[in-house]
Amino acid sequence: MDEEVRTREETRVIREVYSDENSTDNFELELEGALEAGVKYIVIEPTKLGEETNRWIRVGNCLHKTSVLSGLAALLLPQLLPDSIPVGLYLSVPSAMMCTGCATLYGISWQFDPCCKYQVTTDSRELSRLNVRNLTNPSPVVLVRKDDKYRKWLHNGMAILCALYIAKTFEHVLHS
Repeated sequence: MDEEVRTREETRVIREVYSDENSTDNFELELEGALEAGVKYIVIEPTKLGEETNRWIRVGNCLHKTSVLSGLAALLLPQLLPDSIPVGLYLSVPSAMMCTGCATLYGISWQFDPCCKYQVTTDSRELSRLNVRNLTNPSPVVLVRKDDKYRKWLHNGMAILCALYIAKTFEHVLHS
């Protein structure tokens, strides 16, 4: 019984029940409420809403990864390539600009969205532990809440380093 109560408190199911013409809006409101409540697991049965949510999370993940990887490239390439190659202007500065641009876009569009604290899970062991019954959709989208504090620190820190690198490079170019 305790396990069942714990599971109910941690899991919210957005059921695909069409009761009136506003059902789609109701699904979105239910999802928004679950996201803002910080529910550990959210099971989204409505296919369209699940696909839209999955896509939104993937775009945020792509911005984060692009920011981090382009930042690493910007900061490591000058260290790895010989000085005879003008790495700064042709490779590192564009990579650094990509890093700061993606981190800025993420900060504007995703940072305060409650959806950014969730990831789509496909881990069958994790899904089987949810013990959710009577689903109408055989393959719902399942969100799991993750702590994104370190992730944000990583790409924001990388973006700050890249902005400093850009400033230093342009200062060097202007004084040459």
